[in-house]
Amino acid sequence: MKLEEFGRKVDERVNDFAPRVEEEVKKMIAYLNDEVVPKVRQNSSETMRAAAVQLRRLADFLERR
Repeated sequence: MKLEEFGRKVDERVNDFAPRVEEEVKKMIAYLNDEVVPKVRQNSSETMRAAAVQLRRLADFLERR
């Protein structure tokens, strides 16, 4: 396979899942803003653990892609 072909295929794959990644990042930001930030302000270590779980799920999703 030529390097140019390989590059095109990589671009196609990135373009295929980039919108999904963007959607997941937006959900994560909304979750952090709506759920985590208010509870962190109340000094809740439980909330930080919940955020860690969500971040781990996002990292797992990105690794699978």
